[in-house]
Amino acid sequence: MIAERAAFVLLGLAALAACAPVATPPVPAGAVAPTVPGPLPLPARAEVTPVRLIIPAIGFDQAGLIPLALGSAGELRAPERFSDVGWYQDGPVPGDPGPAVLAAHVDSRSGPAPFYRLRELRSGDEVRVARSDGTDVVFRVDSVQRYPKNEFPTRAVYGPAPGSALRLITCGGSFDTAKRSYRDNVVVYASQRWD
Repeated sequence: MIAERAAFVLLGLAALAACAPVATPPVPAGAVAPTVPGPLPLPARAEVTPVRLIIPAIGFDQAGLIPLALGSAGELRAPERFSDVGWYQDGPVPGDPGPAVLAAHVDSRSGPAPFYRLRELRSGDEVRVARSDGTDVVFRVDSVQRYPKNEFPTRAVYGPAPGSALRLITCGGSFDTAKRSYRDNVVVYASQRWD
């Protein structure tokens, strides 16, 4: 399927740039490094975008999602403003087949950012995404995982998924004061709910 091929990701995609890019795993001597460091863009489509994210279990409701792209090292670039939630614009739109990816900061020097309470989500919690075509898509949280940045699960996050899936990404774990970055990423895995 085109969506599955487009969603396929080579290993080594960095997690979330705002939380400091994850280095590509070392390449053994004599091996060839991949030439495409991240997800492949989807073919052109109608301009449907996610416009609002609602997560009732943590009291989250934010409109005005912004598009996100990949950085030069193949990492997903985080929103420039700590108050924004972004959507990986070259991936699936939430509600379309494949894993749609939304990312936001966990906090800043001035306090909590949009995904501050993301780690509190539990299996079964509801996540709603309103789209620019007037539809609402309801997802159910499957799991919440935390990974060291150098072990980011690129295939699990960006790889093919049955039906419509959603991935919410932020930083987590302890803060590395020397690098001014969190050591881990928190990933919420959710799938579309049909009831």
